[in-house]
Amino acid sequence: MKFPDSDPLPAPDPAFPTEEPDFVVVDVETACARVSSICQIGIVGFRQGREVFAYETLVDPCDEFSTFNIRIHGISPEHVAGKPTFGEIHGAIAGHLTGRVTVAHSGFDKGALAAACRIGELAPIETTWLDSVRVAKRAWPQLSSHRLNVLSRHLGLRHRHHDALSDARAAGMVIVRAIEETGIDLAGWMAKPDKSRKVPTAAAQGPLRGQRVAILGEARDGILAQFLAGEGARIVSGVGTTTTLLVVSARHSLGRWVTAEAQYRKAEDLRRAGGRIEILTEGELRARLSGALVPG
Repeated sequence: MKFPDSDPLPAPDPAFPTEEPDFVVVDVETACARVSSICQIGIVGFRQGREVFAYETLVDPCDEFSTFNIRIHGISPEHVAGKPTFGEIHGAIAGHLTGRVTVAHSGFDKGALAAACRIGELAPIETTWLDSVRVAKRAWPQLSSHRLNVLSRHLGLRHRHHDALSDARAAGMVIVRAIEETGIDLAGWMAKPDKSRKVPTAAAQGPLRGQRVAILGEARDGILAQFLAGEGARIVSGVGTTTTLLVVSARHSLGRWVTAEAQYRKAEDLRRAGGRIEILTEGELRARLSGALVPG
């Protein structure tokens, strides 16, 4: 939906053909506190990091509009007059989502679709859900918030918050950029976390005792983390003002592009500002440890 004071969003690149997406993204806006009161829906398909289709429509929620919700998204009863009901577009929505990986930013949209189907006595939409909030928290743990507008600013995305199509595009790019920055593919993000694995505890003694170490390119419970903790390091979730060392794993998948990653850039910014953080590759650190030379 385009309001008079809004800039139009860029159309998908016509040179990139429409084809079966790797995943789709859905976002809804609601008319009131009842999650079933969908008044706008946006769906975007992504393949190989590019948008391949977009679907958006206003919806008559057959419900009241609260002033609170109108202030959030700007959609009023006048905007949805004569627009299709959820029941009338249920087939189109199911056609886009059924049997695919569907991304949503938090569980709100999943719950809204389920409630609208239940209220309308419509068949549930069978899809496999992926929460982009969970992905963002793991990809950018240093951020104080993982709201979609905050992530869009951090990633430099053009975004109109609380417009369903723009929100869907932004959430899709969160997944694309998380894959690029972490090296974890879509299947990896879909995998259930192994809760039996824990971040290793720092050994009481060792050359890295007192060091707060962030790792780039490998999980906090991985091989490198186990090694560093055994040398006395405390493994932290991301680069912060108290981090003393950022170690780039030898298994990092982006190679020379590592310097473009947010964690790396933050470490450099802290160092330029006078912080005591040091950046080393895994090989450099292992060489230091073998010679009994430690950071700091």
